Amino acid sequence: MPLIGAHISVAGGLAKAFPRADEASCESIQIFTRNQRQWQTKVLSMQEIEAFYRAWEQSGVQAVVSHASYLVNLCGSGDIRKKSEKGLIAEIERCHQLGINDIILHPGFAGDFSRDAAIEMIAESLLRAIDETQETRVRILLETMAGQGTVVGGELRDLEDILNRVNWHKRIGACVDMCHIFASGYEVRSAEAYNRFIDALDKHVTIERVGCWHLSDSKTEKGGKKDRHAHIGQGEIGLTAFSMLMNDERFADVPAVLETPKEGWGDAGNLSVLRKLRGG
Repeated sequence: MPLIGAHISVAGGLAKAFPRADEASCESIQIFTRNQRQWQTKVLSMQEIEAFYRAWEQSGVQAVVSHASYLVNLCGSGDIRKKSEKGLIAEIERCHQLGINDIILHPGFAGDFSRDAAIEMIAESLLRAIDETQETRVRILLETMAGQGTVVGGELRDLEDILNRVNWHKRIGACVDMCHIFASGYEVRSAEAYNRFIDALDKHVTIERVGCWHLSDSKTEKGGKKDRHAHIGQGEIGLTAFSMLMNDERFADVPAVLETPKEGWGDAGNLSVLRKLRGG
């Protein structure tokens, strides 16, 4: 079954994420390894790296994924794309130092570029990043998006087209966001619909490349193209899709991390719902 967890704060130091995760009984966590809203970042010290490893070793957390900076846009124009490539390479190197195997990445916003041009740019940048970090095994997981504006990743075929252009490189995979896929137009609210979506996911991306799930309900109706997250079972999706995923052996040991609102019943309430859906 998937490894249930949440996005955890690293305030006060990266190693601080683990006691917070253990307090919530997380099996997996997602973190930012750096300030996600700034281009500049400081080099990790040996003390920080060692503290991270020690805290992880003493924790019940089985898997950690990193979320790349929101600033990264591999199909951005001019200097933005150069900064994005540099930022992604730096994140891969940081994750390699920390023993984190997967980075979640928003594919990008095309802006004035056509969809095909944007996808070609993303693929080229991904290959350059991989080439610059050949000594690592860190995977880049392209996140499914809600389909707003010129975002790339609102359809599974966007990810398939990128994978085709990088020759299905083993270090490129996918992160499936439940809220995003629903908002982009995929139906998952019944057992039959969930299985049809997984079949489509397998066709376009392959199940084996799914390295993470983002879990939240949607305030937006199906196909609304807006990224509006809600507590599990408190939005337009309901509980069935989450119950199906929590019991889907095809995603055994794949991190499934909350991206639900922190207010209200917060992570504790949402994690409790997921555990009940999984049967304990």
